[in-house]
Amino acid sequence: MTERCDLLITNVHAATMDPSLPGAYGAIEDAAVAVTGNRIVWIGPRRELPETAADQIVDGEGQWLTPGLIDCHTHLVYGGHRAGEFARRLGGESYEDLARAGGGILSTVRSTRAASAADLYRSAEPRLKALIREGVTTVEIKSGYGLDLDTELKQLRVARRLAQHYPVNVTTTCLAAHALPPEYDGRADDYIALVCDEILPAVAKEQLADAVDMFCENIAFSVEQCQRVIDAAHRLDLPVKVHAEQLASTGATRMAARASALSVDHIEYITDEDVAAMAESGTAAVLLPGAFYTLKETRVPPVDKLRAAGVPMAISTDLNPGTCPIASLRLMMNMSCNLFGLTPAEALAGVTRAAARALGICCSRGVLRAGLRADMVLWPMESPDQLAYELGALQPADVFFGGRHVTAG
Repeated sequence: MTERCDLLITNVHAATMDPSLPGAYGAIEDAAVAVTGNRIVWIGPRRELPETAADQIVDGEGQWLTPGLIDCHTHLVYGGHRAGEFARRLGGESYEDLARAGGGILSTVRSTRAASAADLYRSAEPRLKALIREGVTTVEIKSGYGLDLDTELKQLRVARRLAQHYPVNVTTTCLAAHALPPEYDGRADDYIALVCDEILPAVAKEQLADAVDMFCENIAFSVEQCQRVIDAAHRLDLPVKVHAEQLASTGATRMAARASALSVDHIEYITDEDVAAMAESGTAAVLLPGAFYTLKETRVPPVDKLRAAGVPMAISTDLNPGTCPIASLRLMMNMSCNLFGLTPAEALAGVTRAAARALGICCSRGVLRAGLRADMVLWPMESPDQLAYELGALQPADVFFGGRHVTAG
């Protein structure tokens, strides 16, 4: 009996990233992939493909097919820029110095509050397009540059609108607990009350966020204050993520693990106890080498310990106007290998399977497997190692978003 499908890709090698298959990439050489609707319905060696009739057949020409890339931590929607602060950091000022002087995040807050939704949308478009050109099919976008109800909602609405106009899945995160706004100077507990009692309920009512994040650092909010945000998020049935241990060891990672957080992000200063807590809770580590590079940090996340404990290691751009104005997930793959010691296979897992885990979407994305969404990228390369190794010239040959061909390189 002849099977039918909408799309059939043959003469291709598949880096499935499926951990149930042998090898670092879960590779299937000379593979075939059948898609019906927006789902993969069959994948395996071409010689084992059942007799199949397809509405569209794509000859992969011996290239490599991977899952669509996932950028799981971005601040992509914001107003203004901070090029002046870049110059000041080169002159010797630290990130903490700038933040305490009213720059840093608060500088972007002022610009974002002043911008219209249309302004924010227009400024976000080229950043999103840059990621899509690299094969990104899912991107997380945080708020956190409003720090008041109206602007936080404005940022999240713009993020949702981007998903309506571009071939990319957008997950949104409310990061209202990102910094203390100037009107709450000296009243951090009062601001956390605003986040918990007004901002998060309003965000949940409009279904504008898929998760809640918070910045738990000495220059932002304490563990106790962030626990209040976690409790409020859980009352609204929203999962949590935490910016943790970027600048110092605070105990935020263990707090996040106790809350079954989707991820803890940055984590340069995590301890052995933190790693054990993450492994037990299933919380993913999100490594952000772009911020590490931009800030000229020297403390490297304990990758060997995370690897040994089996903690999923995602990689992301942390695309933001201050500490990583870099819209290239492929560059982050390269940096994660050169700066943090990941292997090329771990880097690809970090922007597919582990990134899906960090967003709570691993049941639908991040791996090429029957039943999962057909977000796929075809690459003109001889080995998947090239994705972390070769920058600039190696671009996607084809991108499929939910089984629909959306672009060609």
